[in-house]
Amino acid sequence: MKQEEKMARYFKALSAPPRLRLFNLLKQRMLCVNALAEALKLSPAAVSQHLRLMRETGLVRAEKRGYFVHYRLDPKSIEEFSRLAQRLLKIEEKKP
Repeated sequence: MKQEEKMARYFKALSAPPRLRLFNLLKQRMLCVNALAEALKLSPAAVSQHLRLMRETGLVRAEKRGYFVHYRLDPKSIEEFSRLAQRLLKIEEKKP
């Protein structure tokens, strides 16, 4: 996959305010859908749909713990996204 395609997928995964809020919550610690839904004042179904998109992109990982699935950010994907975003946003000055 080309870098531009990866960047577009990452930005799409974070393009909705609820997903940005999920991202910020998951930066702090691993949480289950019900805890995320309560914190965001959304239904568990809505949170699950947002997490699905974030999982497909690779930003989030799921881990089964007993009866519950807990979610956390994937450090490798976050690092890759950060590198790509920094490269994208870097302005190169051309000498006259």
